[in-house]
Amino acid sequence: MDLDQQIQALIKNAPQDGTTPTLVEAIAPVLMDLAAQLRHLEYYIPQTLEQDWAITTLESRSDPPVEKTVIYAYPTLKDVAQSPYPIQDPQMIALPVPVTHILFQMLAMEAVDSTIFFEVPGNVINGTEIQREQLTQLIQFHLSNQQTGTGSTLPPNIA
Repeated sequence: MDLDQQIQALIKNAPQDGTTPTLVEAIAPVLMDLAAQLRHLEYYIPQTLEQDWAITTLESRSDPPVEKTVIYAYPTLKDVAQSPYPIQDPQMIALPVPVTHILFQMLAMEAVDSTIFFEVPGNVINGTEIQREQLTQLIQFHLSNQQTGTGSTLPPNIA
């Protein structure tokens, strides 16, 4: 699925509560801008059999009390096998998830600080981190510009 198709799927599968599809349409440009800065259209997310995404708590080496909670997104299934989540574990699976869906889900996951997208197959050391707070701020910026009619110009290379 290309990015436009991903957004259409988000809108189609959103709860038909009168607001969620409209909200998805309103924030679609932000989701697409961020997704376009990443290398892949979908990433593998380690998850339980119930499809709860695996969340990892990282501790700062320089300041041990400082922690953050992340989701890892991998470009290939083989990369998941090199991760801390052994796919041999019968309770864990890794499924491909469209990149815009990952970004949208981050908004609802208050316990998650960021998602780390591993961009280069075979390299599970260096990734691109997108912070939930950053995503929220970009959406607020975009929505405020929509209300004032100034349009939205997101900063380049925000991912």
